[in-house]
Amino acid sequence: MKIISWNVNSVRARIQNILSYIKDTSPDILFLQEIKTQNENFPTETFKKNGYESFVFGQKSYNGVAFLSKSKIENINYDFIKDKLKQSRIITGEIHISKKKIKLINVYVPNGNPIDTEKYTYKKDWLNSFLKRIKKELNLNSNLIISGDFNIIPEKIDAYDYKRYENDALFKLEIRKKYRELINLGFNDVYRHLNKSKQEYTFWDYFAGSWQKNYGLRIDHFLVSNNLLDNVKSIKINKKPRSQLKPSDHTPIEMEII
Repeated sequence: MKIISWNVNSVRARIQNILSYIKDTSPDILFLQEIKTQNENFPTETFKKNGYESFVFGQKSYNGVAFLSKSKIENINYDFIKDKLKQSRIITGEIHISKKKIKLINVYVPNGNPIDTEKYTYKKDWLNSFLKRIKKELNLNSNLIISGDFNIIPEKIDAYDYKRYENDALFKLEIRKKYRELINLGFNDVYRHLNKSKQEYTFWDYFAGSWQKNYGLRIDHFLVSNNLLDNVKSIKINKKPRSQLKPSDHTPIEMEII
């Protein structure tokens, strides 16, 4: 099974890119973040014509997450954590792989910048709520896949120049500690597990020629619970969509699991 995660930075602005991508790669399930549209304006029928069912948690102009899937995703939940700002940032569901019931958790973590504002406080509070809920979830189901735009640079190797981000909400030590706390609950960062020293990125800003200079960050991740690690066949960052016309500033990450 091929599961892909992609912050598309507006599903309607990127619809032709997404359709071209799914035609090329044929994912079984696609986690989308930052869809930037309400449910009623999501291109559900367009995706249906291309063989995908849509499960959408939208919001006007900002945020928003969705699953596209070739088959039914069960027990869809839009209320996984208590979000004090009631933003559309998490959608969850359940599938079966190799007779295992697996919980899918699609996240768009708050950016948190600037760090001297309420946005940073919101990010910390959001992560604390998320960690609390994941601990609870692990008591119910030990087979979890968490993926999406985490807005967290886990390690120095995950930024083209980490020193530029030492006072950024993506790389602040207390934020990275939250990511490590999540890992320590019993997860693996799949890309880093399979690529110990490789330096690749999932995000390049639109400004200052970042894409052309490869000034990137790895802030989009796949985490799988430890007992699913042996089911993971491969993971890849696909840079092709970032090179196309009118791209998202993020590029997809592709995981195969059996």
